[in-house]
Amino acid sequence: MRTFNVIVERDPDTSLFVGSVPGWPGAHSQGATPDELETNLREVIAMLLDEGDPKLESEFVGLQTISVA
Repeated sequence: MRTFNVIVERDPDTSLFVGSVPGWPGAHSQGATPDELETNLREVIAMLLDEGDPKLESEFVGLQTISVA
């Protein structure tokens, strides 16, 4: 079993949840709920892995919170 970090955002125009694997072109999907998004992402990632190991364009490091006065 492989594990991937996913960035999840909500589209303000459609209210859909949008998820993507940082640095992996094509590894993205959307869903009406977080559960639907997860299901859709699992399908996309599995399909992409059938084509071989991902060729990541960058490495996800983490999130950082910055306060500005």
